[in-house]
Amino acid sequence: MNEKDKALYDFLTENAKDITDKWLSKREKIEGSIYSADIEQEIENMLREQNSFTIKTIVSSLLPDKEHLRENVDSWAKTVAESRVDSDTPIFEVIEAVNKVQETIMDFVTVYIEENESFLSKMDVMRWNSLINGAFNELITSFSEVYYRITKDRLFTQQELINELSTPVIPISDAFAIVPLTGQFDINRTDRIFESIPKKCVDAGVEHLFIDLSGMPVIDTMVTHQVFQLIQILELLGITSTLSGIRPEVAQTAVQLGIDMKNIRTFSSLNQALSVIAPE
Repeated sequence: MNEKDKALYDFLTENAKDITDKWLSKREKIEGSIYSADIEQEIENMLREQNSFTIKTIVSSLLPDKEHLRENVDSWAKTVAESRVDSDTPIFEVIEAVNKVQETIMDFVTVYIEENESFLSKMDVMRWNSLINGAFNELITSFSEVYYRITKDRLFTQQELINELSTPVIPISDAFAIVPLTGQFDINRTDRIFESIPKKCVDAGVEHLFIDLSGMPVIDTMVTHQVFQLIQILELLGITSTLSGIRPEVAQTAVQLGIDMKNIRTFSSLNQALSVIAPE
């Protein structure tokens, strides 16, 4: 290992606490931000710990083993990204905070250079600048990738849960159940919903399903087609379907699509359907 690099590495490592203190002193009061100057002590302790990890990761760029730097960067990105997603911290706030860490570390590097100017060359200074700033660029890139992936995965999971909750198959007796369709439907949501309903019905032992459309503000050709495909699938599974909440435009669309509705019982409201087919 280059002796000059090791000397700077030791200097930054030994002053890690002071670097963190100076970084924290640059904070301002920002309502709702994890980086606010008036944040509670528990969160400040976490920031201190994570900033120590940041310094450790960055100064490892001065070591000859670049694989060690890569491992530190990956571990740091995962740790901090998970923490910031959990605290709902916007990515721009994190990048701004990392930029301030970079600024603070470079302040300490400048102090070290000034104190040891007679032993250093311009090439030493340029190399350190390249190594440290390059490590920060790597850090921000890795963090952004992990933050995006975690956010995307969690949004997908939340959307799946919303879809699951928005199309419950509600048993009303041993053989009868209701599925109220509500809200706006796009092609992805429509496909997932109409794929899941037959399975839910089979699992619950449903023999007769009431499909209520009254909670859907707009029912286009795609949705209408999918509803009647669902009825056909349920029929093949031995499950009878009844439609309620049918509006004139839905009936018109069904006719235009050439759907045979002779064998499908329809009602203007769910209450009417239940009172006729599944009276208490």
